[in-house]
Amino acid sequence: MAVDLLIQFLLHAKIQALNRGIAAVKEDAVEMLASYGLAYSLMKFFTGPMSDFKNVGLVFVNSKRDRTKAVLCMVVAGAVAAVFHTLIAYSDLGYYIINKLHHVDESVGSKTRRAFLYLAAFPFMDAMGEATIRKMLSFWWPLALILATQRISRPIVNLFVSRDLGGSSSATEAVAILTATYPVGHMPYGWLTEIRAVYPAFDKNNPSNKLVNTNSTVTATHIKKFTFVCMALSLTLCFVMFWTPNVSEKILVDIIGVDFAFAELCVVPLRIFSFFPVPVTVRAHLTGWLMTLKKTFVLAPSSVLRIIVLITSLIVLPYLGVHGATLGVGSLLAGFVGESTMVAIAACYVYRKQKKKRNENETAAEGEDSAMTDMPHTEEMTDIVEMREENE
Repeated sequence: MAVDLLIQFLLHAKIQALNRGIAAVKEDAVEMLASYGLAYSLMKFFTGPMSDFKNVGLVFVNSKRDRTKAVLCMVVAGAVAAVFHTLIAYSDLGYYIINKLHHVDESVGSKTRRAFLYLAAFPFMDAMGEATIRKMLSFWWPLALILATQRISRPIVNLFVSRDLGGSSSATEAVAILTATYPVGHMPYGWLTEIRAVYPAFDKNNPSNKLVNTNSTVTATHIKKFTFVCMALSLTLCFVMFWTPNVSEKILVDIIGVDFAFAELCVVPLRIFSFFPVPVTVRAHLTGWLMTLKKTFVLAPSSVLRIIVLITSLIVLPYLGVHGATLGVGSLLAGFVGESTMVAIAACYVYRKQKKKRNENETAAEGEDSAMTDMPHTEEMTDIVEMREENE
């Protein structure tokens, strides 16, 4: 599992490599970064729900037949997402969503729609899912809703930040800063999301867990300790990378390829990213536990609260003098905290229900034992019958 998390950490580097290639085009580099950022964030929203099918597979898929059902669901969802990509690239709907809503000029809007079209094939990635399609979908939809709200957060942030600055050159610069800082800020903590796969993979309460039948020594305590170590490592990386003087600027200049003046504008947003590991770890750990219990439906309200807190922050913070990329990242952090809080409340609710049910079962079992103890033994009953027959 630690190796898998490391791979996730390294995979985020591909986004930085792409950003560096865009930034290397010195002519209109800021405009190109802004266009790519808008297109990529919208694409992640449309494809986001499909990514959680790997968790369906982890919990439900135990045979080739189950896998076929899960892949079928993935293909259908991917086709729908690809159709939306094409519509946004070629229709008036795309012009309205990108140009009008974001208040960007014709050049940025045209580049964004073209980039969105190139990303149309992206939805057909991430396939693995006795389970039925209905069970899979009932398990999957809360996770898909959560991931969809997570992925739509970036387009919402881009929209509000751009409109807050009136679609001016400052707005384009702010969206470009967000595009450059997202992958760098996400790198030290993004892999923590995969911690939610630890409970289903190792917990003995998961009936589909292949490790249950082995001499596995992994316990809930081990999982909690592993989670804490991962969070501590992520926090350390964040503070070393973003709070050590000139380190974050050097990362942006050397890896992304932006100039130093632009890198300096990214420092404050990156420092805000330092606080993301705590809510992300809490959310991932508790989500994994709820996945093991197949109680994912209680997670749905957290996605709603995340959007409410996010939009509220984007509306309120500008009145407090917060604008640009700082407004965007700060609002994202508020949304993360709100979501994690709701997940914790949901987990407490499930835990209390389980504890109550366990106590009721124990009481019932004790009652049965007591009844069995009070009943006379078979030999005693035989003696009583014989005595009655002698008296008669």
